[in-house]
Amino acid sequence: MQYKLIRSRRKTISIQVGQDGILVVRAPLYSGIPQIEGFILEKMPWIEKQKRLQQEKTLKLSSVKPMTPEQFSRLKKIAKGLASQRIAYYAPMLGVSDRLGKVTVRCQKTKWGSCTSEGNISINCLLALAPQQVFDSVIVHELCHLLEMNHSKRFYYHVLRVFPEYQKWNRWLKENGAMLHAMVPRSQR
Repeated sequence: MQYKLIRSRRKTISIQVGQDGILVVRAPLYSGIPQIEGFILEKMPWIEKQKRLQQEKTLKLSSVKPMTPEQFSRLKKIAKGLASQRIAYYAPMLGVSDRLGKVTVRCQKTKWGSCTSEGNISINCLLALAPQQVFDSVIVHELCHLLEMNHSKRFYYHVLRVFPEYQKWNRWLKENGAMLHAMVPRSQR
C-alpha cells in the first residue's frame, strides 16, 4: 500500500486518509519502516472503512445541484438578516454587545465564521442552508471570541454555558459542510 510519510518530533504513529484517498502517516523521527508498516497493517480495517466513507461522500456530493446566481444572491441577503437577528439574541446573554464591531456575511471556502480583535464578525452565508442550530452554534462560537480570543477551556465554558448542544451541531457541520459548499454556483467558486 502506498502512503505519504511525515516524520516529526511526535511520540506516536498516526494515520489519516486524505480527501484524495491518499494515506498520510505521521511518525516519530526514530520509527523504523517495519514498525510503521506494521501499524498500517494493523489499522487496515479502519483505513478501508474511511476510504469507503469517502467514496460514498464523493458520490453524494456529485448529486448535489448548485444554486443559480439569483438564488445565491438571495441566500446572502437571508444570511445577513439571520446573522443580525441571532447576534442580537445571543450577544446580551454573553454580555458582549458593547464589544461588537461590524458584522459581514461572505461565502468563504474554508471558514464558517471568524472574529477579529476589533470585534468584527464574519459569517459564511452557506450557514443559512443549515439547520438553525448550526447557524446559532457558529454565531455563539464567534461571539465567545469577544470574551476569549482562543480555543481554551474557558472559551468553551462560555460557548457551552449559552449553547449546551454546541458539540452536536458542530459535528453536523463537519459531516455536512462539504454538501453546503457543493451548492455554491459554479460562477462563484
